[in-house]
Amino acid sequence: MAGFFAGIFYANLVSGDYIASTGILDDYFLKQYAQTEIDTAEFLWYIAYLRLVPVMLLFALGCTKMRKGAASAYIVWTGFSAGMILVTAVMKMGVKGIILCLLCMVPQFICYIAAYLMLLWFLFGYPAVRWNTSKTMCFALFMLTGILLECYVNPVIVKMFLRTL
Repeated sequence: MAGFFAGIFYANLVSGDYIASTGILDDYFLKQYAQTEIDTAEFLWYIAYLRLVPVMLLFALGCTKMRKGAASAYIVWTGFSAGMILVTAVMKMGVKGIILCLLCMVPQFICYIAAYLMLLWFLFGYPAVRWNTSKTMCFALFMLTGILLECYVNPVIVKMFLRTL
């Protein structure tokens, strides 16, 4: 929550003018996205890279004595980013911006939350909590399902919403 509120504070007070002047989330950008055909094979590799690199970095840091610090920093950064994104969406689009942000996270976010909760639970609970093969398989399944949903289902949902604007 501290990271989330810091992101809101930063977006409103520090970078409010910058956010207001950016082209992201303006009508032209959103119409272009709604009309663009996505090469799902290329998009799959892009999303896999974006989602798996932070996981691997967090897991690698989790194998060191910095595991709790890395997990805490990841949680704060995630909250900060969410606060910034939501404020930007509200500043640019109002309530529709919040709806767009929520739709951008559906349905893959459910899988990502489950995977990250498993990893964070391990990082905060180690050495009492051990990582094993079944956790690895569940984690990989959640991440893979999230990536596939983000590549094949989420663009359809977001485009349907953008076409109604």
